[in-house]
Amino acid sequence: MNGKTRLLPVVVSTIIMTALFHRQMAGLNLLLFELILLLYLGFSGQLKQQTRLQQMLMAGFVVTGIFTILIHSSLGYFVHYLLFFILTATWVFPQLRSLTTAFLIAIVHFFKAQWLFLKTIVESQVENKRIGSYVSKAFIFIIPVAVILIFIVIYRNSNPVFDEWFGIADNWINRVWEAVFKNFDELILFTLFVSLLFSNFILLRGTKTNLLQMDQLSLETAQRNRKPGLFQFRNTALKSEYKAAIFLLGALNLLLLLMNISDVYLVWLNFEWEGQYLKQFVHEGTYLLIFSILISIGIVLYFFRGNLNFYSKNRTIKKLSYIWLAQNAFLVVSVAIRNYWYIYYFALAYKRIGVLLFLLLTLYGLYTVYRKVSERKTAFYLFRTNFHMMLLVLTLASLINWDTLIARYNFAHADRSFLHLDFLTELSDKTLPYLDKPLNELIAIEKVQKQKFPFQDRYMHSEEYVEIIEDRKEAFKMKWEEKSWLEWNLAEYLAYKKLTKEVQ
Repeated sequence: MNGKTRLLPVVVSTIIMTALFHRQMAGLNLLLFELILLLYLGFSGQLKQQTRLQQMLMAGFVVTGIFTILIHSSLGYFVHYLLFFILTATWVFPQLRSLTTAFLIAIVHFFKAQWLFLKTIVESQVENKRIGSYVSKAFIFIIPVAVILIFIVIYRNSNPVFDEWFGIADNWINRVWEAVFKNFDELILFTLFVSLLFSNFILLRGTKTNLLQMDQLSLETAQRNRKPGLFQFRNTALKSEYKAAIFLLGALNLLLLLMNISDVYLVWLNFEWEGQYLKQFVHEGTYLLIFSILISIGIVLYFFRGNLNFYSKNRTIKKLSYIWLAQNAFLVVSVAIRNYWYIYYFALAYKRIGVLLFLLLTLYGLYTVYRKVSERKTAFYLFRTNFHMMLLVLTLASLINWDTLIARYNFAHADRSFLHLDFLTELSDKTLPYLDKPLNELIAIEKVQKQKFPFQDRYMHSEEYVEIIEDRKEAFKMKWEEKSWLEWNLAEYLAYKKLTKEVQ
């Protein structure tokens, strides 16, 4: 494929992206561009014989793309772009086995694609001459031109007549510049540049990378290394390491047991809310959990990194590892209970939902560590499976309209949970119909809140909340009416209709 043929799709893609996204927010334009892209890739044969990994990514990519229109959330767009980013790497290297490696390769490929674009341009020919030769000749004049400009500045500052002559030339050049570029939109240059970068990334195919070889050679099940080497443990050293592991895991299990017993007493059986903030109550458990899980994974990876997997007397250390992992799972449940009480008394918020998702991923992570020990899996298996699960959880989470859920839940439970009006005023525009409450209803809620939460006076009052929501409603209506059809999305469309009483 010659340079012109290779760059033609890039140029067309850049023009289409610029036309669809210049001064436009993401909406229908995103789906339209991706539909055009998939049609091109399909007709050019680049989507044939897709691997199972590509099929899974494509399914997630299509579903999240549809939900960017239906829900129009920041999380939805983030996950959609992330899946697209990784999917592009699998188009470049279909033989990839791990999404973790695909993500790393996508990062490398983004920069390689830009270099490939420049290289292709330089090697292209015009009238049987490489463009690179013209560029190199042009560079010859850069230094002389720069020197001339420096001397013009020097002479203008030292000679008023000389300065006056060049001042006339300056004025003429400025008038011509203004006449030519009077109605020119400078932002389009930025849009063109960004569109070009991503068109290169999506459509140009780079060379192989060492990461691909690493992905192909990585094993999921540990193999016994029977060859003696400089850094390999002797049998006595292996026994010493085994004894150290027994001591460490035994001590850590004892410490975590004491921690879990205290959690049972404090969190499970005797928790009573006395009007205090619960932020620290939840966060200290979450931070402890993160630290504990990282340590547990690190310890298991270290002790089961080599031939200790095959040591004939490793049953004790395996049992201690299982107990250690089970206790960490118990700690996960304790943090979940802490988070439950936090939500019960202080309603929903992004971080509280994030804690629940993190706990779900943590439980799965502990399960994979258990399999690593019991089935002699490798670190590659751990990273691959956990990254895949993280993408799955994020994909499923992006299909939920969290903002609307938060708004509806928090008002519905205002009789028992703290209603943080300051936080609610910052939710996205699509929640405005659910945030729009009459003043008399808010005053009634405020009376209940004052009885339950003595600190309520420190936060926004009903009158200020109503004023902010009214201003936001008017601003949203004006913004929606000025939007292009390319920016259309269902969530804000329904919000607009509800606010204008066209949809009940």
